[in-house]
Amino acid sequence: MGSVLRAKGKTIATAESCTGGKIGDMITSVPGSSAYFLGGVVSYGNDAKVSLLGVDTGALKADGAVSEMVARQMADGARERFGADVGISTTGIAGPGGGSAEKPVGLVFVAVSTSDMSMCRRYVFTGARDDIKTRSANAALALALEVLANAK
Repeated sequence: MGSVLRAKGKTIATAESCTGGKIGDMITSVPGSSAYFLGGVVSYGNDAKVSLLGVDTGALKADGAVSEMVARQMADGARERFGADVGISTTGIAGPGGGSAEKPVGLVFVAVSTSDMSMCRRYVFTGARDDIKTRSANAALALALEVLANAK
């Protein structure tokens, strides 16, 4: 991730809910990441999503925090608030509780935002809580790499 960001002269910021800062930790475990990682927000609660990232309360009420719309708005918010070229976000249900038939444990939305586009993917991961968090963080970084590969 870092080598691609550096080669393209791009910066990145994160907005994490279910991953609890894992993406930021993975990015900053690489020496020199301060050249491209501008910062991140762990917005676990809905109030933080609204106040720190600009997520629309209507989207939260209509679709819930674990939704494509909220994931996209979180990624947009991270990118805009940090002034980054790329924003990535995760929102989901890491378990072991909190799931339902409609939104099961392991349901995660990952979004990536640039000034030109927004992309979101829906996943349902299995495993223990930390497995779901790690798979979600890896999926977010993979999606960001996919977007960067096609970026100017």
